Amino acid sequence: MCPKGNQASRFVAIRSGFFHARFWAFFIRGHPWKGTIIAVSLPNGVTLALATTYGSALTVSSATNANPAVLTSTAHGLANGDFVEVTSGWSRANGRIFRVASVAANTFALEGFDTTSTTLFPTGSGVGSVRRISAWTQITQVLETTSSGGEAQFATYSFLEDDYDRQLPTTTSAQSMTLSIADDQTLAGFIALRNASNTRNATGLRATLPNSSIILYNGIFSMDETPSFTKNQVMAVSASYSLQGKPVRY
Repeated sequence: MCPKGNQASRFVAIRSGFFHARFWAFFIRGHPWKGTIIAVSLPNGVTLALATTYGSALTVSSATNANPAVLTSTAHGLANGDFVEVTSGWSRANGRIFRVASVAANTFALEGFDTTSTTLFPTGSGVGSVRRISAWTQITQVLETTSSGGEAQFATYSFLEDDYDRQLPTTTSAQSMTLSIADDQTLAGFIALRNASNTRNATGLRATLPNSSIILYNGIFSMDETPSFTKNQVMAVSASYSLQGKPVRY
């Protein structure tokens, strides 16, 4: 039951394996957060997997301005739920990984990708190709991941007659992630990371959260195979991951 009057109550629900806390806040009358639900999550249980096998490039002859975007590729052979790396004339699609939906014989949709703006996605410019990711290899023994970059950048200017500066937003800074992994060179994930680092090709990375939501990245790995040596701490190696486009979340 919800509390009455000026009583306050909080309810915390722990979801299986996810420690997903939902706080039901019932504050005194007039409080701006009265009845607000606040959801927070811990990363415990997240798994990371590296794209290790790609199919041949499938030509995309057209892409619609729609929500979601529908791509035409003759006899593509894709299935709903497949993941594809996109090469496109649309810069906001190029180099990103999407999940396939609404499959038909010669068309498929990029789930959740809104291209209705012809300013951001000029009509007729979305042609290119896609590659299906056909195999993933889990990176095990991950100790932590950190991220950097992605901050907004600005152009600062001032007119001669001004006594103050102005700013215009421009781009965001380059984004990267760093993975710290407990050292074991025999593990499949270690070997896959080393191979990706050696080739320096853009490689997909999938983060699966315990609530089944996912985050898809595409970037270039640089791995340092020299393990750390700190007394009473796990020996670890690190891999830097330079993102080539914005992550996609489902």
